[in-house]
Amino acid sequence: ETDERLYIADSTISGAGKGLFAKAPLSAGETVEVIGVLIPATSVSDECTRYADPYKFRVGDSLLIPVGYGAIANHSSAPNMEKVVEGQRVYLRALRPIRKGEELVFMYSDYAQTKFLPFVKNQALID
Repeated sequence: ETDERLYIADSTISGAGKGLFAKAPLSAGETVEVIGVLIPATSVSDECTRYADPYKFRVGDSLLIPVGYGAIANHSSAPNMEKVVEGQRVYLRALRPIRKGEELVFMYSDYAQTKFLPFVKNQALID
């Protein structure tokens, strides 16, 4: 994946491990596509990738396992990005202008926060 607007570095969120940052300013409404593998929910593929459950994005009846920059974006209760689904594609869209060097964060769904946020934090502490 190549997106000259982005880079990965240590997160500004304590215990989160790595994070996704803006290499250049992003305008409100600008998007970052979440690149990944789309699989049917509750399928054998879903079962065999349980290790990736905290990072999967729901796309209708399917799940997107991110394999690019979208996998690194962390959760925040004060997000500067939002998840947008268009057909079978997932994007993170800037809610406001984002400064160069600012970490890109979005709010995980209520389900993901309840089920996975403690796991994600614990995993980040292991790294």
